[in-house]
Amino acid sequence: MDIKNSVILITGANRGIGKAYAEAFLKEGAKKIYLGVRNSDSVKEFVAENPDVLVPLKFDVTNHEDLQNATQVAQDVNILINNAGILFFDDFSSSDLQENARKQMEVNYFAPLAITQKFAPILKKNGGVLITVSSIVGHVTMPAINSYCASKYAVQSMILAARAQFKPQGVRVMGVYPGPIDTDMATDLPMEKFPPSAVAEQTLKAIKDGTTEDVFTDAFSQETYAAFRQDPKAVEERMLMLDAADEAA
Repeated sequence: MDIKNSVILITGANRGIGKAYAEAFLKEGAKKIYLGVRNSDSVKEFVAENPDVLVPLKFDVTNHEDLQNATQVAQDVNILINNAGILFFDDFSSSDLQENARKQMEVNYFAPLAITQKFAPILKKNGGVLITVSSIVGHVTMPAINSYCASKYAVQSMILAARAQFKPQGVRVMGVYPGPIDTDMATDLPMEKFPPSAVAEQTLKAIKDGTTEDVFTDAFSQETYAAFRQDPKAVEERMLMLDAADEAA
């Protein structure tokens, strides 16, 4: 794919992985980048630096009216990145577990589900790429982020279903599976973290190679997924040990 002639829409584009995506596409010379954000002021300075390419787009992914407006405004999109997400730390002892689960499912699963459904005809028309940022915990569970993992398992099911339906229609469907990334969302995660730029770089590399459908963006996610494929039970035990070590710390 020629990124220089591409029009991209990124949800959750004001910080972290979303902003890293925008910066990476800018560097590649993208034609236009819609920055999907809840508050346009959050990207005001960023847009001012690149006004010919960056387009702020009010897009709370849980807001139906914002989604409807986005599909009307961004009819030229050929790369869509479902990136917006939230994370809560919880386990079965948390009094907020069920509330957290509902909130995370709303943002992390129901929102990309709706966005995918609404933008599929646009991507089909434009010969596009649908990218959804999941997580390595969409394959393996870390008990300390119980309900977050559940939302990412749901996202994984959505990615596979979208690939089955839309790939024959000419829409390339990609899943992105980061490990621990150095963002505000993961501040309290007591692990070595990788820069958001690594996620963007690996994703753009996969877009350009034209064949990769699943992108494991860093050493942790790559090693964990390889181990999971070889011995799922061993990885389950490893995640339990990591969780126990975190509690002890």
